[in-house]
Amino acid sequence: MGHREDLLEGAKRCLLEKGFARTSARDIVAASGTALASIGYHYGSKDALLVQAYVQAMQEWGDEFGPDTAIGADLESASSTIERFEMVWNRIVEIFPERKPLWALSVEVAVHAENQPLMREGLSRAQPFGWSALVALFHGVDESEVDEQMAVTLGRFYAALLNGVMSLWLFSPETAPSGRDLAEAMRAILVLHQGAAAVTGPAAVTGPAA
Repeated sequence: MGHREDLLEGAKRCLLEKGFARTSARDIVAASGTALASIGYHYGSKDALLVQAYVQAMQEWGDEFGPDTAIGADLESASSTIERFEMVWNRIVEIFPERKPLWALSVEVAVHAENQPLMREGLSRAQPFGWSALVALFHGVDESEVDEQMAVTLGRFYAALLNGVMSLWLFSPETAPSGRDLAEAMRAILVLHQGAAAVTGPAAVTGPAA
């Protein structure tokens, strides 16, 4: 690897071990075996490097569910959308202990982003790609099939659910939901929706057309 890639790998290790606030430029240099000036040359600043390292760490988490992985192959056996929904969540929860540092980092990044314009801007640019990846994961389609509307509507929903569930697993694992719990909740919502539609009509449930 070149210095750019070495820096990125070093920054990821530092983030997962020390978190965002406690990672210094010298930590990254020591972890990557590069020179301090390399950070500015390749990334502009330490924070820009850390944002990119965080985004790549999240992408690598998503890659664990790819179609060419054992998890991805298992998900293909799902016979319905709701069954796949449950299977995906079961897998997410199953690997949570190994990925706990990443989710702890996500909470820290969310807190720091409020006062870090560069971080907020970088994460905002990356968000739509994450939304598309989540739609592809939960619906078993290729990311190229996910249009902008699907990414915004469904992707944001899955992202909100993912961040919320992982926060529960971080702070209160004894009450955090399992994949089955989440699937049962989704089924209950669908039953309530169908019941309301049968009584009052679709417009009362979904609202009038724009």
